[in-house]
Amino acid sequence: MTAMNYICFNSEFGWVGVATSDQGIARVTFGGQTDAAVIDRLLNGSHRKRGLNSLAHDPLNPELLRVEELLKKYFNGVPVDFDIELDLSLGTPFQRCVWETALRIPYGQVQSYGWIAREIENPKAMRAVGGAMGANPLAIIVPCHRVVRSDGGLGGYGGGLHWKRKLLAMERKAEAV
Repeated sequence: MTAMNYICFNSEFGWVGVATSDQGIARVTFGGQTDAAVIDRLLNGSHRKRGLNSLAHDPLNPELLRVEELLKKYFNGVPVDFDIELDLSLGTPFQRCVWETALRIPYGQVQSYGWIAREIENPKAMRAVGGAMGANPLAIIVPCHRVVRSDGGLGGYGGGLHWKRKLLAMERKAEAV
């Protein structure tokens, strides 16, 4: 993989960037103060190690426009089913297994790192699950913000715990309506 197409847009949660490969949506980042900051995250994220060397702005790409529409709804507190093709090839086999398990956590609910470890039949891998969540290239879509410690504590969040709190509060509020 050498290039991806991308779009950026502003939201209630800062600037959002979405990149797609020929296999599906491969990268989502949010919370940027500028579109340039989000583009830098898309280009210089962990996937650079996998051979990505360029991004092409593609504001008319139907797949990207659909994801933009879904993310805008989500960021406005509307529960969304992200029924889209994902490219998880940026992760290791273990990371992909963890991310696929996290995809099963419903909107407005949380599960623990231990739950994911048990679901992937590796019950002692809670820390490794946390590491996989930290490497998640598809923020929001792969809902790593819904994964918490077994004692109910937030655990970590790559974008900062303030975003994790805000996302969980938004989902709880939407579910209560």
